[in-house]
Amino acid sequence: MNKKLPVPLWTILSPIVAWLAYFANSLDLGVFYTFFLAAVLIAAVLAAVHHAEVVAHRVGEPFGTLLLALAITVIEVALIVSLMLTGGPDTAALARDTVLAAVMIILTGIIGLCLLVGGAKFKEQVFSLPGVSAAVVTLTAILVLTLILPNYTTSKAGPEYTPTQLIFVAVVCLVLYGAFVMVQTIRHRDFFLPPDADGNEEIHAEPPTNKVALLSTFLLLLCLGIVVLLAKALAPDIENAVVDFGAPKSLVGVIIATVVLLPEGLAAYRAARKNRLQTSLNLALGSALASIGLTIPAVAIVSMVTGMTITLGIDMKATVLLLLAQFTIMLSLATGRTNILQGIVLLVIFMVYLFTIIAP
Repeated sequence: MNKKLPVPLWTILSPIVAWLAYFANSLDLGVFYTFFLAAVLIAAVLAAVHHAEVVAHRVGEPFGTLLLALAITVIEVALIVSLMLTGGPDTAALARDTVLAAVMIILTGIIGLCLLVGGAKFKEQVFSLPGVSAAVVTLTAILVLTLILPNYTTSKAGPEYTPTQLIFVAVVCLVLYGAFVMVQTIRHRDFFLPPDADGNEEIHAEPPTNKVALLSTFLLLLCLGIVVLLAKALAPDIENAVVDFGAPKSLVGVIIATVVLLPEGLAAYRAARKNRLQTSLNLALGSALASIGLTIPAVAIVSMVTGMTITLGIDMKATVLLLLAQFTIMLSLATGRTNILQGIVLLVIFMVYLFTIIAP
């Protein structure tokens, strides 16, 4: 009798093939191989989603969603820092563009899609209001301090902080994010649990064994590692394609953020389809907080060590769209219940954001 594998075979083969494809990239096999690399990158992302869900089910909420948010942020930080170190002064705004793109994709794209899908299938979905409110309050403070305030400080001209200001804001980001994680995992963990947990069979399904969880953890790390390397390898081709298309370079940050957030976005989408909106919101808002709360301190350290100037302040157009997204999220998640309309509104804002990047 054939012994059943503890995880699907494709989730084992995907990262292995992706690693082999990455090392073969040095052979310069042409443009078609670039498309193959993009395909195996997507396969690795899908495998990462599966393994992250296995691990999340084993450790339970909210630790599972926190684990995935931190893993995705490690990818983002590693990718941004490596591109900054190899790209030099031309990448001064890369961290800002990628973080802004990540936040807009999460707040309007991922959450909008989850509310749309959940509303279409279940009409109304419920979530724990105190947990979401805590995340939105923290995110609002970090967004304003890192992306908007640099435009209005007077110690240095332009949308940049002085080294002292940058260090101070980096520490503030870490304090705010650390406080949120403490509230999420220790002091008020119940705020982040689904309000209907007692009757949800999905939540009470038999968790995977320790052996399966450890295997998925190892494969998850393999997947996340190769996603970083493949995204970095494809970055020059992405940038060249953007330039050839005639679009602004800030679109590169959007593409990088999209690739990095694919595992989390898919996991949030699948949770919404299973009527687990709380898990979707934990994933999305936790990822937004980790993305900006940990990326800014990381690039601040790079700036201090290398002497590289980091541009953080966003322009007026981006400021308006960011504040609109944040205000709409606050209104949409103010009652503890959501429907299809809120998802449509958020997705429209996301489309406007993408359109105004290509046609500013």
